Amino acid sequence: MNKSILVTGKNGQLGCSLQKILIEISQNLNLSLNNFVFASRDEIDLSKQNSISKFFSNKQFSAIVNCAAFTSVDKAESDFKLAEKINHLAVAQLAKIAKNQNIPLIHISTDYVFQGQQSKLYIETDETNPINTYGLTKLNGEKAVISSGCNGAIIRTSWLHSEFGHNFVKTMLELGKKKDNINVVFDQIGSPTYASNLAKVVLTMLSNQRTIEVMNSQLNIYHFSDDGYCSWYDFAKAIFELSNINCHVNPIETKNYYTHAERPLCNVMKKDKIKQHIPDLVIPHWKDALNKCLKEIQKSKV
Repeated sequence: MNKSILVTGKNGQLGCSLQKILIEISQNLNLSLNNFVFASRDEIDLSKQNSISKFFSNKQFSAIVNCAAFTSVDKAESDFKLAEKINHLAVAQLAKIAKNQNIPLIHISTDYVFQGQQSKLYIETDETNPINTYGLTKLNGEKAVISSGCNGAIIRTSWLHSEFGHNFVKTMLELGKKKDNINVVFDQIGSPTYASNLAKVVLTMLSNQRTIEVMNSQLNIYHFSDDGYCSWYDFAKAIFELSNINCHVNPIETKNYYTHAERPLCNVMKKDKIKQHIPDLVIPHWKDALNKCLKEIQKSKV
């Protein structure tokens, strides 16, 4: 791809991870930071249609990677309008632009498009039935991409964490230092995903000739997370164990932990399709990935 690749959500977990990975392994990918334009909210405000139109008025890209999203699951319940603007209407606009410019769009979505009630792993064609506003707006975004007729990929991921921004891992690290024990739900099951691993998948799709050809000719929905699954309780315990933090974790049921938004109970996704489309894709186990993330968090504090 000769023209620049646009990445929205420059300062988010995935946006920051993409920039970091590009610096670290760009030679292996035949890509560098020079091939990308990373845009923050100051440059393209996805809550404002005019801001999007103005940004693209005289720009042509070779691909768009939409990492930006309204990700506060609980706040979405009280601010549906803003969540809908960013997760749906802006995505519809980006998809239309991608269609008009005849370029692929990689859009990052979520496991929360599923209800989370089935015992087997979710595949890409399973029925979607979100149980909260965040999941609904993200599903609306997916539908907008599909109906636009643009090519590219929708990647559903789950339980994203990294050394950047706000996430469960960093919250647990802070709480573990302040408290002797905490309560964490044990009956919500999912797959933690290190943002760096998702970033590598995105960059591979943008640099591999086979996946470039697929993205230029059709739209695919993929599932990607780190390997394995656990509960939030298991995740918290692993964070403390790997960090040598002496904080006891009490397992509690979801019904005993109030949140504004309802959460899916079991949203583990099958990843066979993305493995088939990306040659030699190796997906680390979530605990190994967590260990790497914790080391990066520690390095950033030195």
